[in-house]
Amino acid sequence: MSATRMMILGLVQWMQPVHGYDVRRELLSWSADKWANVQPGSIYHALRKLAEEGLLHEVSTEQVAGRPARTSYEITDKGRAEFQSLLRNSWWNLATPPDPFMAAFSFLPALPREEAAAALRNRAIQLRATVQQLEAASQAEWADQKPVYVAWMWELSVVRAEAEISWCERTAEKIAAGEPYLPGDATYEEWPRDA
Repeated sequence: MSATRMMILGLVQWMQPVHGYDVRRELLSWSADKWANVQPGSIYHALRKLAEEGLLHEVSTEQVAGRPARTSYEITDKGRAEFQSLLRNSWWNLATPPDPFMAAFSFLPALPREEAAAALRNRAIQLRATVQQLEAASQAEWADQKPVYVAWMWELSVVRAEAEISWCERTAEKIAAGEPYLPGDATYEEWPRDA
């Protein structure tokens, strides 16, 4: 929630007064649902909660034709202070996001070696596709209209993905070659598996 909270407060400050729809559209244009886990459905709830906490205030609510009512928000002084606190905390402190893959990998011996190696190779293929998408997006005309630091963020994503691709391929080879999973002679081959 803190990433969602920070991003919504920052966008409201940047775009104010702003409707929730515009905040949602901007975050989706950044693909924040993928890299920051900002879920589109949580944005309106977060705006209301931030307003209840006194971090945002409602400027106006308008309804055009048969469309749902739109509420405009602005950030309060308390909201600016919260945004700055969250922003600086994220810049200065390292946080490792929970990754379900790490939890699954901790049970490596529960999979047959062939499947584990194939899954890692498949993960590398998927990551390579992500890298290709980011590289294509950075070459698109609309990318020229984005701030240069957006390209730097994409570059970080590419570097991380390439490092994981390399790790997946090396680890798949070790698994396929029969490297033991545990120190000593234990191989964990007797791990109970479903038939």
